[in-house]
Amino acid sequence: RYFVGVAREKDDSFIQIGVSSKIADEVRIVRADEPEKPFTVVKPREENVEYSLSHFEDKFVVLTNVDGALNFKVMVTPDSSPGFENWSDLIAHDANVMISGLDVCSSHLYLCERFGGFSRIRLMAWGDQTFKILEKPDEASTMWPGSNPDFFSSKFRYGYSSMKSPSGVYEYDLNSSETVLLKQQEVLGGFDPDLYESKVEWATAGDGESIPISLVWRKGFDAAPMPAVLYAYGAYEICLDPGFSTARLSLLDRGFVFGFIHARGGGELGRAWYMNGKFEHKTNTFSDVIDSTIHLVSSQIVDSNRICLRGGSAGGLMAGAAMNMRPDLYRSVVAEVPFVDVVNTMLDETLPLTVTEWEEWGNPSESKLIYDLMCKYAPYENVSAVAYPKMLVTTGINDPWVGCWEPAKWVQKLRDHTTSGNEILLWTELDSGHAGPSGRYDAWKDEARTLAYIIWSTIDELD
Repeated sequence: RYFVGVAREKDDSFIQIGVSSKIADEVRIVRADEPEKPFTVVKPREENVEYSLSHFEDKFVVLTNVDGALNFKVMVTPDSSPGFENWSDLIAHDANVMISGLDVCSSHLYLCERFGGFSRIRLMAWGDQTFKILEKPDEASTMWPGSNPDFFSSKFRYGYSSMKSPSGVYEYDLNSSETVLLKQQEVLGGFDPDLYESKVEWATAGDGESIPISLVWRKGFDAAPMPAVLYAYGAYEICLDPGFSTARLSLLDRGFVFGFIHARGGGELGRAWYMNGKFEHKTNTFSDVIDSTIHLVSSQIVDSNRICLRGGSAGGLMAGAAMNMRPDLYRSVVAEVPFVDVVNTMLDETLPLTVTEWEEWGNPSESKLIYDLMCKYAPYENVSAVAYPKMLVTTGINDPWVGCWEPAKWVQKLRDHTTSGNEILLWTELDSGHAGPSGRYDAWKDEARTLAYIIWSTIDELD
């Protein structure tokens, strides 16, 4: 259930040993110039209490969710006596801002945050504790910290990408506040970002929650509702951060709109967004995807007859569950290495990841509530005699995360029950695992095949 790692502080002051599960942390420290002394436990592990440490001068900066700080807060503690009883607040908890990470240098504290569904970077000067938010051109975009190993550097490097802007490495001068683009992803074929449009659309869930959807399309195709590829995940507090994709241009240039549905179960809108999409609230993930799809259709953005729903792994579970709930809503579904046999897998402790996964899905062996809920949403258990859309399902023989038997038996059950006559295809990689083919060219071929399927499955009979 627990993972162990070793790290060195950026200022070379301490060595850390971190012990973590998905919902609990424990950090042990020793001074780097006294490595043979016993390690000190900063705070013993405790269920649902997470924390991490970064050293600055004579103290540790602590990122933690203690005291009910659902979206995390920043605390400090003396390095000579770092125990929990000495922790004090530096940056208070904010219900509207998720602090997902931090880093330190000699002059600033760097905060990686999520606000309004999307990532941002905020800097705090140690001297006067003033804050600055780094600017980004597009709302549907992503910022992330780069490699900043020099504790005394006056430059801060970060990455930025949007749905229509290739990934770039930027350098921000902490003294002059100037930003310089150092390197940007090269896109062959005369790519012009001004030919594309991107925006964030907000759908309303059945319970009133607002669901963000990141969209991108090529200008000139939006006079009428467009064929669409909608991608969602909604698990593990993983955020579908909107970024650029060269392969996606093939769809956009053919008139498709591409959208990320930021469903509950991810972390886009903070820890509460995640908690409201797991355990007994898991079905919110699937209904968010359905409600978002309906919103895009009613807003005349998406053609109701030309929608492909795509998801992989836990996103494959999303696709299978949403399709069972509304098989009429999608023209086709692409489910890649999908986690669809949820009940049987979570009951089998001999599988490699089952025990650690209980913290995400619940343990059906110990909770009748969880067992009954899984039985209601698990894609395999809920196949019925309805008109299913066209489907492409992929798996890998060497997948240690989602056994190849899960998609295989799901596909066969779908074939036995569907009343539509639509093709339900299974593609099995005989060499690869959960992440697909490992070679760069093989990965490109794999994605090209998937995109070709999407185009064929959504427009062949209508054009």
